[in-house]
Amino acid sequence: MLVSDSTQGVPDGDVHQWFTRSRALVDSGDANAALLLIDRVLAEDPQSTAALEIKARALFDSKQFHEAAEVFTILTERSPDDDYARYGLGVSLWRLQQFVEALEQLSMAAVMSPDQRSYSTALQQVRATINARVEAGLALTGPIDTPRREHN
Repeated sequence: MLVSDSTQGVPDGDVHQWFTRSRALVDSGDANAALLLIDRVLAEDPQSTAALEIKARALFDSKQFHEAAEVFTILTERSPDDDYARYGLGVSLWRLQQFVEALEQLSMAAVMSPDQRSYSTALQQVRATINARVEAGLALTGPIDTPRREHN
């Protein structure tokens, strides 16, 4: 059972158990439930870098890319050499169509951990997007404006 006192909304267990459950929830694909628990953890321990990483992952997985980018930014500021935080920030920026900024973060992640295939794959895809936009004369940020079709 997740909640011990429905009138208080306090989850069973202690902060460490909440953290462990929130990580398991993210890993199993239940990002929204993970967010509820990890916010409890952060209320008790706002400086927890591990909890912030779980929060960033859950935000990304729940398609809250702006918020995920904000949390991944905090993580990169705390630990500039954290390759996963750079990767997370890069893919969040990519989803936000901020391709140049995504390229910078993904490049750093790929250099820091060249064996991480997901880092190099994301980097290649962002580079390809930038190259295609340059060739087409399109902006390097934001959605592509497509002409509206007139319906007859």
